[in-house]
Parts: sequence; structure tokens; C-alpha cells
Amino acid sequence: MRGEPVLSVSGLRITLGTEDGPVNAVNGITFEVAAGEILAVVGESGSGKTLTSLSVLGLVPSNGQVDGTLKLDDRELSALSPKELRRVRGNDVAMVFQDPASALNPVHTVAWQVREAVRAHRDLTRAAADARVLELLGLAGIPDPARRAKQYPHQLSGGLRQRVVIAMAIACDPKVIIADEPTSALDVTVQAGILDLLRTLRDTMDTAIVLVTHDMGVVSALADRVVVMRRGELVEQAPVRQLFDAPQHAYTRELLAAVPKLGSRDEPPRPPGDPVLEIRNLVFDYPGKRGGRAVDDVSLTIGAGEILGMVGESGSGKSTIGRCAIRLLKPASGTVSVLGEDITTLSAKKLRPLRRAFSIVFQDPVSSLDPRMTVADSIAEPLVLQGESTVDQRVSELLDQVQFGKGYRNRYPHELSGGQCQRVAIARALALSPRLLIADEPTSALDVSVQATILDLLAGLHRDLGFACLFISHDLAVVDTVADRVAVLRAGKVVETGTREEVLRDPKDPYTRQLLAAAL
Repeated sequence: MRGEPVLSVSGLRITLGTEDGPVNAVNGITFEVAAGEILAVVGESGSGKTLTSLSVLGLVPSNGQVDGTLKLDDRELSALSPKELRRVRGNDVAMVFQDPASALNPVHTVAWQVREAVRAHRDLTRAAADARVLELLGLAGIPDPARRAKQYPHQLSGGLRQRVVIAMAIACDPKVIIADEPTSALDVTVQAGILDLLRTLRDTMDTAIVLVTHDMGVVSALADRVVVMRRGELVEQAPVRQLFDAPQHAYTRELLAAVPKLGSRDEPPRPPGDPVLEIRNLVFDYPGKRGGRAVDDVSLTIGAGEILGMVGESGSGKSTIGRCAIRLLKPASGTVSVLGEDITTLSAKKLRPLRRAFSIVFQDPVSSLDPRMTVADSIAEPLVLQGESTVDQRVSELLDQVQFGKGYRNRYPHELSGGQCQRVAIARALALSPRLLIADEPTSALDVSVQATILDLLAGLHRDLGFACLFISHDLAVVDTVADRVAVLRAGKVVETGTREEVLRDPKDPYTRQLLAAAL
């Protein structure tokens, strides 16, 4: 039985002013969530999910006009002064933001930032606050909290940064937690831990949770009720089991049909061509006393036309290997060869001509885009730097390929959803038709329907261009969909590698079996 609503949203409308005129981003949304209830809000990128959640705390961008009723218990949130809203934020209503890299301050340690979240609303001594910091980091599933507390955000993986943001959100035991894609950067084992944490908050503290997500598996495992949004409108609302068993709206059925499933692909792996990427005995150490070994004696080869899927827990070194592969990071030892040339010792001048042969889709799409550059300028940048002709025509082609209309050309990253930013990043990475693509969680911020489109896009480009790809992901079903071979990473070491069939159907290492068990 549901209790009285803690948070009520009625007739919510959000209009954004843009250079191309006003955009009705949210159009008459109504829902409520009770204490001890988890309400999932799902829908495609740009459907208004994140804007709706931001409106609760008065965080809609300055070009947005908000109308409608937003109530926390009996308080009308839209009537609160800025000072009163600051007391609500983090104390009564907390938010887990979609992009952990931009939510954390790069110049302060993890401990400093979590401690500030605690002391902003609680009168604690420094010692008590420090003890609470370690407790919160442990609750959020961060291994070795004492060591991680001393590190800075850039020293953490995307998944670890996400867990720090979650620790900050639960710091003051809020009545309502708005979780915007809280598991999008997490591997399946840690995701299971975060879901257990959210369940515990619901069951033991009677916390109301609004879960904004594109992951229908998370919705099925966690939510009590579901709201489905599309193009700013609410198209369906139902209890979770009813929605999965008998969806009423065609768009809901489309979302459920697009969910990738382990074991659904039975085609044989493609035979690789000549090696494009060869990594031998790679070692990478973070600098300084607070660093540590991120990658330990890793060797991998990817041939032309081959996709190697790399999986492993957050902090296992996946992204570090990807960055070493294109010399964004320089390893402590070992070699990285691209198209037969060792790039680990090349000067910046000699490396530059080779850079058109490889590209990367970064894990955090928002922070990878220059906030001062439009969508068109971001996509055009690699073309301009390499002296390409017909830049405008190529930008238009790439925008079409990632399903962006002409109206998006002149928008800036802050005017886009996380999923839309990811599509811009993918278009930019593919601009020069690279021979090697590092795809670091390329679909982690995308809803399942757009994820399916992007995977189809990458598959089509892969067939046409025959590039080698290191596909890094925490989603085993996605890896099963795209990869020819799979490498499993744990604590900086490769613990298992083989064809997709060998690793995902008949795993030999206990850790691989643990990953698969958590994904099923």
C-alpha cells in the first residue's frame, strides 16, 4: 500500500529559450512519489527526464521557464526563496547527477567534497565528519575508502566518481533522492551493490526515490512504479510488473523490445585482419604518493575489422588502457603499437600525423565537449585540424548519422541531454574515418532505443570502414551484441580472454562467472 505523497508534480511545463525560438521541453507532466516508494522515469534522450528532475530543486537552466506545481509534503517548492531552497537541497531532497565528472570539483579531494556535503547541513566536529565520510564511501561500495578519500576525481574511474556522488547524496538521510542515471557508469557487480543500497534506503529509512534511467533492467529490478516520457510528454504510467507484462503504449513496447539480452547473438566471430593495435606488457602507475598501479602487465592485440570487448569492474584499468592505446597517457613501461609503429616513444610532432588513424569516444560525454563550442564546431574540429575540405557537408552527414536534425547545429552542450552529448561525441570521433576506434562506454548515457540505433550505426560504419575497435563497457549484453573477442580485466590485470562464445558462454575464471551471474 502506498502512503501519502512526499513529492508531487502537477502540470509541469518547462519552456527553453533558444536561438531558434522557444522549445517546449516538458509539457504538462504529472506524477507523485510516496515515502518508501521508488518511481522510475524512463524515456529517450531529450525526452525531458533530467529537466523534470532538475526543476524540483530549482536547477533548470537560466533560459528555462517553469510552470506548474511542485510540492514537497505541503511546501510549494517554486515559492521558496533561494535561501530556503538551499536548505532543502541535500537535506530534504538530494540529487545524484548524471555526469559525475562535472558534478565533482577537480581541485579538491574526495574526502573534502563528501565532508562539505555532510557539514553543510549537520553540525559535526571535523573528526566526526571525517568518520562519516569513510562510512558513506563504504556504503556507496567504494573499496579501500581511506585511500580513495585522499584522491582527486581525475584519479578515479568513471564508476568510482559515480559512487562518490552517490555517497554525497545520501550524506544527510534525505526524504527524497532524485537519482539521474545512478548506475550508468557502473559495472554489473557494483551496479547490483548500488541497487541493494537504494533498496535499503527505501526499506529502512522510508526514503522516496525518483530514479531517472534508460536501463530497463534496473527499472525491472528496483522500481515500484514507472513513468514513461517521450518528447516532453508522459505517455504511460503503471506499476512496474504491469508495465513489463502488458505495456499499453507503442513507444513503451519499442523501449522494451530494444533491450539487449545476453545470449541473443549466435553468429561466429569475424576473423581478424593484420594487427592494428598491439599492446605488450603495458604498465601504468598513477603519479605521486597517493597514486598506485592502475594497469599491470597487460598484453592485447586487435586486428583490422575486429572488435575486442573489454569488461571489468570500475577502477580495473579499462579506461586507462584505452587512453594509453592512443597516447593520451604515457605508460610506465611496455609498448603500444598502432599500424605497426610504436607510439609510446614518439614525440608529439611525429605522433600528430598518426592521430588521424585513431580516435576515442570518451566515457563522460558532457565533460569531453568544449562548453564554448556549438555542436557543429565540436564535430568539425578534427576535420579542421587535419585540413579536410567540405567540412560543412561532412558535419551534416555525421549529424544525420547520429539522428540529429539541423536545429541542433548551433546548440551548446548545456542545451543538450547527456545522451545527446554522447551522440555529438560519437560523431566527432568518427569524423576522420579512423582505422582504430577506442569506444569507452559509448552507449552508457543512452536510452535503450537510441543505444540500439548507435550500436547499429557503429556496426554499419564498422562494416563499411573495417576499423579495429576496443569497445569498453560494463554492459555484458552490449558487449555480447558487438564484440568478436572479449577480455576481462580485474585490478589492472587481464584474467581471461577469448572469443565471445568462450568468455560469455563458458567462462573459466571465477571473476568472469561472477560478472555474468550479476548480469542475469
